[in-house]
Amino acid sequence: MRVGLVGYGDSGRSFHVPLLRAAGAEVAVVATRDAVRSAAVRSDLPGARVVPDLDALLDLGTAAVDVVVLASPSGVHAEQAIACTAAGLAVVVDKPLAVDAPQAQRVVEAAERAGTVLTTFQNRRHSDEHRTLRRLLERGEVGRPYRFERRWERWRPVPKQRWRENAPAEAGGGLLLDLGSHVVDAAVDLFGPVSAVYAELAARTTPSEDDAVLALTHASGVRSHLAVGSLVGAPGPRTRLLGTSGAYVVTDFEGEPAAFSGFTDAPRCTGWVVAGAERRPVPTAPGEPADFYRAVAAAVRAGDPAAVPVPPRETMHVAQVLDAARTSAAELRVVTLPQAPAGAGPAR
Repeated sequence: MRVGLVGYGDSGRSFHVPLLRAAGAEVAVVATRDAVRSAAVRSDLPGARVVPDLDALLDLGTAAVDVVVLASPSGVHAEQAIACTAAGLAVVVDKPLAVDAPQAQRVVEAAERAGTVLTTFQNRRHSDEHRTLRRLLERGEVGRPYRFERRWERWRPVPKQRWRENAPAEAGGGLLLDLGSHVVDAAVDLFGPVSAVYAELAARTTPSEDDAVLALTHASGVRSHLAVGSLVGAPGPRTRLLGTSGAYVVTDFEGEPAAFSGFTDAPRCTGWVVAGAERRPVPTAPGEPADFYRAVAAAVRAGDPAAVPVPPRETMHVAQVLDAARTSAAELRVVTLPQAPAGAGPAR
């Protein structure tokens, strides 16, 4: 799979390129007009061609690339994705697909009209934690699940100086669209469409939200309590799933400080099943994050938009949930969502 990568900042260089290489893809073209990043491309990827922008990449056409990966700022995702579909190219869009649900819908409908492959880079679906939790649910190891908690909390009282921290929400800034896209996507992937949303949002150190707490009611009956924040001195457990016969708990997360001891993951295990005083480590499910791009390659080879690892209408539903969270926080009420679109999450 020959890839045209748009953007070579933290996302493109640190996340996409390593996973693309691990999946056996070739990064053939990189679009960046920044001189320092262009030099980094030539050092990291000596065989890649460097072009100044997406238009120049699209001018090369399908003779040069099979799929475009958008690792650009979130505020331009929608317009860039639509341009890729209009050019007949498959496209992977870093999350979020768009800054709101109407934009996301336009992208999805454009890809459907063109018959092109479109998916969103929700790489966390292929993390050890998520794969292991999905398998645990399939095996019924905690009984019938009724509450899912997922946190992505940091102690970062001085924000980084990047577009993500400095841009307003309408341009894609803030944690609700960034980390919030991940935790809502996890809940939708595991427990299906959301029917009601309550949220509390705040901007404490940045122009857009850096503190968000969401309570989601799924059509399946499961309730998800999700939190993202950058001003959290004592993070809660990364994941806690409660079921009728026990709980699944993950406290370790990418070296972040943890407020809980005694649950350090055992070798080749991810998380614990706990039932009162009884607990046991859970073997890590097989797989790896690069499986995301292996699935993209298979969909592109087959020319099958339905074979993507993250269905577009599922991503559109995530955008609807995030929009509802903003409405809920502004109006201090629970927001009821219309019936989710077909393909928005599993029926569990």
